Amino acid sequence: MMIHPSYKELIDAVNADVPENEEPLVHSRYSIVIGTAKRARQLVDGAEPLTDNPSIKPLSTAVEEMWEGKVKVLGENDPDQE
Repeated sequence: MMIHPSYKELIDAVNADVPENEEPLVHSRYSIVIGTAKRARQLVDGAEPLTDNPSIKPLSTAVEEMWEGKVKVLGENDPDQE
């Protein structure tokens, strides 16, 4: 079974805005899984979807938002982290 986007495509999308000389935010599938799971939990708890075509499944919506660049993965020491 093939999923879209793939983990590699999603990692590349998340890291797309990182300047060339800086360390990528996401290095592994684990980071993608944790990030999408946290966003899915926010959606379950009542957060508004940020994508134009939300799914009835919160995890699918979270993946779509990440793919579209509507949510970002924050580093451990990022001051914007909730």
